[in-house]
Amino acid sequence: MEDTLESVVFGGGCFWCTEAVFKMLKGVAAVTSGYAGGHTENPTYQEVGTGTTGHAEAIKIDYDPSQVSYRDLLTIFFSSHDATQLNRQGADIGTQYRSIVLTTTEEQQNETNDFIRELEASSTDGDPIVTEVVPLTIFYPAEDYHQNYYDQNKQQGYCQVIIAPKLQKVQAQYAQLLNSQM
Repeated sequence: MEDTLESVVFGGGCFWCTEAVFKMLKGVAAVTSGYAGGHTENPTYQEVGTGTTGHAEAIKIDYDPSQVSYRDLLTIFFSSHDATQLNRQGADIGTQYRSIVLTTTEEQQNETNDFIRELEASSTDGDPIVTEVVPLTIFYPAEDYHQNYYDQNKQQGYCQVIIAPKLQKVQAQYAQLLNSQM
């Protein structure tokens, strides 16, 4: 299966939330929390939190396109965060929480831009999508304690108040895309 895997990096606010969402999907082989889109080499969580590294909190998704389409990944990404908020998601404010898609192929780049145009054309509220779409240059995995964060910390307030409702929304709207273990 590893020969058939493709990768993409999404930033949609706190990586704890996005990691938990994408780990539920069938065809997703791995989700790694980390940092991308900036200029600082080997950044730490504390450095990224200052907003000075240029990096966004992001997740690298390794997926099997024969089991989950790139379009389905985009659908989940854009429905699980607010792509019209510039440099923030809810109470998380700063460039490190921006909406960003870091593509690994020209096809992903084109499909993402087409998808955004479709969303904007169908929007009734008129707010423009501010998601950056750029080629991935490098992805830095986050520290170990950020990996599988929700699974290891379900009882924490942030997980119960912020992450759990996002997971429930995805589970209700996209049940056909979930792992059978869900």
